[in-house]
Amino acid sequence: MSTFSGLSTAASALTAARRGMDLVGQNIANQTTAGYTRQRLETSSVAAVAVSGRFSTGAQPGGGVSIDGIARLGDAVLDARVRDTLAASGYWSTRATASSAAEVSLREPTADGIAHQLTEFWASWQDLANSPDSTAAAATVLTHAQTLAARIADGYRTVAGQWSDARSSADMTVSRINAAATEIADLNATIRDAVAAGGAPNELIDRRNLLAQNVARLSGATASVESDGTLTMRIDGNALVSGAHARALTLSGPPSIESTDPLTLSWVSDGDLVVSSAGGELGGLLSVLAPAGEGGVLAGLADDINALATALADAVNTQHRAGVTATGVPGGDFFSLAAGIPAALGLGVIPTGRADLALAAPGAGPLDGSNADALSGVGGLAGGPDDLWGDVVARLAVGTAADAGRAGRADAAATAAVIAQQSVAGVDNDEETVSLLTFQTAYQAAARVLTAVDEALDVLINRTGLVGR
Repeated sequence: MSTFSGLSTAASALTAARRGMDLVGQNIANQTTAGYTRQRLETSSVAAVAVSGRFSTGAQPGGGVSIDGIARLGDAVLDARVRDTLAASGYWSTRATASSAAEVSLREPTADGIAHQLTEFWASWQDLANSPDSTAAAATVLTHAQTLAARIADGYRTVAGQWSDARSSADMTVSRINAAATEIADLNATIRDAVAAGGAPNELIDRRNLLAQNVARLSGATASVESDGTLTMRIDGNALVSGAHARALTLSGPPSIESTDPLTLSWVSDGDLVVSSAGGELGGLLSVLAPAGEGGVLAGLADDINALATALADAVNTQHRAGVTATGVPGGDFFSLAAGIPAALGLGVIPTGRADLALAAPGAGPLDGSNADALSGVGGLAGGPDDLWGDVVARLAVGTAADAGRAGRADAAATAAVIAQQSVAGVDNDEETVSLLTFQTAYQAAARVLTAVDEALDVLINRTGLVGR
């Protein structure tokens, strides 16, 4: 072995220690960077050159240390678990948020809720039955009727507005998925080239994993790492990203809640291929935006409000027609329903004063209030408007509580998965400090070895043969 081999060994040790310190600095610098995975230096000892035969010098020490690469200390199983739990969390959180917003919009049980307005409306009929000749009592009935109709219309408009907002959110979510998929495909190409060239694209992989987690939360996509280092993402079994290529999604369907047609998620490259089981936030939005017949929360609530308006008009009109006015004229309809628009928006009050109200029973005289008394009892009838609305509020409350419970459990699972992931991939200051001290000490020791070899060679080269001087 060459006399100068000690210099090469010490130099390799210096290089490895310096690279280790650089890597520790990279870890510490990125300890708060989202998606960053800690890295470690991979090294191996260089074996001694085997010399056999006539001039063999016997056993020789190795040739130093070799830097084999930079390992990314992530865990593919934990990464997949995070993506799966984020997809479930995105789905249930979106549903819970929409259901909670719908529940809040009803304002039950408060003085602004429909239930309170119904109670006030029936009570005003009772007051009028006690004073059928009172103009003020009649005006109160008409005022409460108009207030009730306006509150029902406001409830419908609020739900329709929430549906429109959710529709816009779904469009934006699809755009975000498409943009992230394109970026993942670009990163796939770069990472594949770097791996083929023997590089360590760890920071690019971190960026790609962060995007993949975002896509999983938005769409419920699953992911798998291929042998060439690329990441394939699939939605409903079809590739969203494959290698350096990304496909785009598109959302089509009705722009308003009045339509009974569902929204359709499909692939831009093949419009006939429909995505039937999207998950994540997009899947949650699509479930909320579904028609009432398919379990859509908002469309179902809008239909319930329309059903309340229709039931209220039918029940009151039926009883109002059974009475007569103070002049003996048979009572007509009290509420009107405009054609061509939702019943909740078309509900109107027909009478304009006490003379138009059929308060008396036929033949009972102008001061009779028996029909007004019967109208006040409509709200207490089994299957009447009050029962109908109470059932709507109860069902929404139960559904909202169920969605909130699932969302809470899904969020807890996602949090646990992220914590488990970070326990492996996260940067630990104490550990990095120990590593830094280790590399620093190794560097100092290697430098001392280099100095010692240099001094030995100086003696060998410059002082050999100078006997007696």
